[in-house]
Amino acid sequence: MAGRARRPAVDANWAETGLPEGTPADHPVFVISVAAQLSGLHAQTLRSYDRLGIVSPGRAAGGGRRYSARDIALLREVQRLSQDEGVSLAGVKRIIELEEQVADLRSELAEVTEELEAARAAAAQATAAVHRSYRRDLVPVDRRQAVVRWRPGQPDPDARG
Repeated sequence: MAGRARRPAVDANWAETGLPEGTPADHPVFVISVAAQLSGLHAQTLRSYDRLGIVSPGRAAGGGRRYSARDIALLREVQRLSQDEGVSLAGVKRIIELEEQVADLRSELAEVTEELEAARAAAAQATAAVHRSYRRDLVPVDRRQAVVRWRPGQPDPDARG
């Protein structure tokens, strides 16, 4: 995916970043040297990851890279996948793209589910309104039996007594 569209669901550890809790995880604040230190990688490695499109940080007005807490967590995940799992950088990039796609699809599914629940609630309200509008003097009759017309004030011909 191009640019900074969406990131996979990687949790940032706020205590390790030094940022106050509640700071948006996508807020780009760290210069490359701090990001390298926090991620345990060399700054040149971060530049390579940026060139390859694996982790693309935000840019400051002067063009300098600015990494977010989510970027730091993603850098750690890239390192884990490549070092511990032996995944190539092309594979890591593909994994990240697929995680982004899954996150997008989950978000879309949540939106559609909300819309579906709203439509169900509206249908239930409309059904209830129709049921409330029914006339109360109409009574369903089993069609296999004879139809009897009831008139108030007249004795019931079927009454035994």
